[in-house]
Amino acid sequence: QVQLVESGGGLVQPGGSLGLSCAASGSIFSINNMGWYRQGPGKQRELVAALRSGGTTNYADSVKGRFTISRDNAKKTVYLQMNSLKPEDTAVYYCFADITSTARSRTNYWGQGTQVTVSS
Repeated sequence: QVQLVESGGGLVQPGGSLGLSCAASGSIFSINNMGWYRQGPGKQRELVAALRSGGTTNYADSVKGRFTISRDNAKKTVYLQMNSLKPEDTAVYYCFADITSTARSRTNYWGQGTQVTVSS
């Protein structure tokens, strides 16, 4: 059994900063890609940022230069630092992880989602 538990999120004013974290636990052999998606009101879920095990990052154009993804492999945790937040960043943020279990099966897992609201 593998779980992803998110923390962080909340309400922040435009121009402010917020950090998210997502910790993986359970029967994990290895973690490949980790990252974050988001789904805003009335919008489709979109990729925000991803980080491969080798260190390659991928960001949505809308967050480049403002968001930073990082991971701590020892803690099996991925982070998203969000700066210069805009109202259009308002969304539920979901972490994901491409995990190989101890049984050697490879699956994408998802966190429960955390609300980020950018408003004055």
